[in-house]
Amino acid sequence: MRIIENPPKNNWKEILKRPTQTVEDIEATVSEIFYEVEQKGDIAIAKYTSFFDGVELEELTVGTNEIKDAVDSVSDELKASIQLAKSNIEIFHKAQRIKNISVETTEGVRCWQEKRAIEKVGLYIPGGTAPLFSTVLMLAVPAKLAGCKEIIVCSPPDGNGNIHPAILYAAQLCGVTRIIKVGGIQAIAGMTFGTEQISKVSKIFGPGNQFVTVAKQLATKYGVAIDMPAGPSELLVVADSTANAAFVASDLLSQAEHGIDSQVILVSTSKDMIEMVEKEISIQIEELPRKEIAKKAIENSKLILMNSNRDALDLINDYGPEHFIICVENEDFYSDGIINAGSVFIGNYTPESAGDYASGTNHTLPTNGFSKAYSGVNLDSFLKSMTFQKISKNGLLNIGPSIEIMAEAEGLQAHKNAVTLRLNSIKNK
Repeated sequence: MRIIENPPKNNWKEILKRPTQTVEDIEATVSEIFYEVEQKGDIAIAKYTSFFDGVELEELTVGTNEIKDAVDSVSDELKASIQLAKSNIEIFHKAQRIKNISVETTEGVRCWQEKRAIEKVGLYIPGGTAPLFSTVLMLAVPAKLAGCKEIIVCSPPDGNGNIHPAILYAAQLCGVTRIIKVGGIQAIAGMTFGTEQISKVSKIFGPGNQFVTVAKQLATKYGVAIDMPAGPSELLVVADSTANAAFVASDLLSQAEHGIDSQVILVSTSKDMIEMVEKEISIQIEELPRKEIAKKAIENSKLILMNSNRDALDLINDYGPEHFIICVENEDFYSDGIINAGSVFIGNYTPESAGDYASGTNHTLPTNGFSKAYSGVNLDSFLKSMTFQKISKNGLLNIGPSIEIMAEAEGLQAHKNAVTLRLNSIKNK
């Protein structure tokens, strides 16, 4: 890992650059696949599934017998762990329910807000080098709690045309409506336009590689909403001399093993801590089954020494990490001061892995600096807020004249007339 000492602020942008391609680099490929799926439907889906996943499928929907076999093949130990995680995720997301708001803004003018579930949602579940059945829980649990009527899961098949059994188990456990064997750009395109076997949805959720991220962004041009641009995973740890170097190294490696385009960063005010963490990484990485992936990700990663906590916090907010771990003596300084982060983990005994699996918070989070404007997935992600109002005759008498004046000032006479006619009717009676 590259060690950088006290970088000047004007160099932060270059130092904190993500190892990702630009949208322009891959948008042409995404657009081409989108166009073909829009025109040819399942024929195009089959073509690109064969090309990218190396398998030819006539039936894309996972059948009842496949799900039953998958459920039977998952160990009781893993089922129990998945059920524990599901329970904690449900508890945390149920607590996010907000009561309807109702207020009388002026006498006779009542306004209120109610939540309505998005009817059709599509959940993208990565299944390449790591089948993320945990992401099924993170997305399907709040979708079900919100009351979404149709919950579609798309996940890439393996070389034998199957989806990992744990993904199927988690999907049926969470009440997913339909599971489709398709991944990558073609999955996002299928949910955007709808095909013979893939339902068109109103909103697409889920992380993916850079191509999936750009595909989700392109979907918005066709009237489909997305949770956020969630791309390759990233983690930033801030640690001082009170941190445990072995713990810090393990956290950095836990994200580095996600993929070669993942990025992990350590920020510290202690040079000794940086050197100890670097040594720990070199030791621990050799024991990982996915060490080749982790090593490539580590090449994109950095160890940054800062003069002060204030400078360190400013740099972290400038980066806007997806995951942010705080392992310092003065935890409150960072937890109170962080503005841009997807999810925050505080203390030496709060590994990022807890949020990935079972603590209850959601692991579908904004990456690539999007935490400056986006939230991670939560219950509200699957809901729409609708406003209502009811005005009495007295209420219209109270606010009507102001509406008339404002409408006339904007040159919108029909707006004024809609009020004037009613006011005259009330006054004449």
